[in-house]
Amino acid sequence: MTTLRAAVVGVGHLGRFHAQKYAALDDVELVAVCDVDHARALEVAAVHDTRPVFDHRELADRVDAVTIAADTSAHFELARFFLEHGVHVLVEKPMTATSEEGRELTRIAERNDLRLQVGHVERFNPALLSARERLSSVQFIECHRLAPFKDRGADVNVVLDLMIHDLDLILSLLGNKPVRISAVGIPVLTETPDIANARIEFDTGAIANVTASRVSTTAQRKFRVFHEGHYLSIDFGEGEVQLVSRTESDEGPALREERWSLAKGDALLAEVESFCNAIRTRSPCEVSGHDGVLALEVAERIIADIEARSMRS
Repeated sequence: MTTLRAAVVGVGHLGRFHAQKYAALDDVELVAVCDVDHARALEVAAVHDTRPVFDHRELADRVDAVTIAADTSAHFELARFFLEHGVHVLVEKPMTATSEEGRELTRIAERNDLRLQVGHVERFNPALLSARERLSSVQFIECHRLAPFKDRGADVNVVLDLMIHDLDLILSLLGNKPVRISAVGIPVLTETPDIANARIEFDTGAIANVTASRVSTTAQRKFRVFHEGHYLSIDFGEGEVQLVSRTESDEGPALREERWSLAKGDALLAEVESFCNAIRTRSPCEVSGHDGVLALEVAERIIADIEARSMRS
């Protein structure tokens, strides 16, 4: 099997983990890590015995694939550069600052027959994978994604920083676009919303209620799905799944509870492996550019409703 040459552009908190995953794969060579912060690039390169690069343009002819984990505002230009130079791209979420930029990247990738994957890592979470086959005829979804404030990610509002994870999951489960969205958001520590809630309605009648906060004192990543006769709760942080089902007994309807706990696994490694496999097999990415754009479009509608509500108050 031919070794895939890979690099990571942007090796801050998340990018250095991408570098670690590439370095762990037997059929991948981490040829370089790139960051405009020279000290950071040198540090991560030394850990993985690879080359530090300070200008992404040096990588164009040296790699087959890149992960882009720089600031969101830089995603579009970086991804466009590599796609235009024949390099497959895994871009962290949100894929771009706007859905129009995301659509342009998707067009370039398709035109050049390249893989473009978006880093919605929860799709690879073992808790979701173990429960997904139980999810059918979904009627209501409730999500809570809460985290303490960190400067990392604060270049965008909480909808693009945190909520977008759950938006992607909801859209992947329901498979269609929302028909109505109502949202509220409040800035606390930044000038953009740090806490947000959205009610999303679909033409099937399904409803999702999504809350995200980056000013919580504790972390929480819970995803609850309700459908007729069943209630499924996934705790992404703890890797625990609870299924409550209606059963019939001599006394009438009753509830049966099942619980299972999973080894947390390595969702990021699974994501990177999936990207590399899509390149090798020339198959669609598990989380495509189109998926990334759809999540962005819904996020933009939520943000627009928050802004409209703010102007009315």
